[in-house]
Amino acid sequence: MNKLLIHIITGVENPSRAVLGFLIAKTALEEGKEVTVFCAGEGVSCLHESTINEMQGVGLGKLSDYLSVLKNGGANLFASKMSANSRGITNQQLESLGFTPATPKMLVNIIFESDKIVVY
Repeated sequence: MNKLLIHIITGVENPSRAVLGFLIAKTALEEGKEVTVFCAGEGVSCLHESTINEMQGVGLGKLSDYLSVLKNGGANLFASKMSANSRGITNQQLESLGFTPATPKMLVNIIFESDKIVVY
């Protein structure tokens, strides 16, 4: 099987590491893998409206470029609604980015359905 979960728990405090996770997700998607991205904890800070167009990793490009490819390419995108809401990101904002607000139980299920898991 070719199901890859990229669990992004790093956010604006380390933009290179966080954006690298999205780059790996984009690369796997382009290679024909089934990709799921799950942002939780500080990882949801990447999804703030003020952050998306500004955040970039050193030598990695802008986060916004990867998000659009993942959304339009059919990646499964999830974000912890508890983490997002506690950081001022609404469910509507997540959905506008193509992310499904998710619970810890959903993450556990995704983990057990995945063939490989990478954490950034």
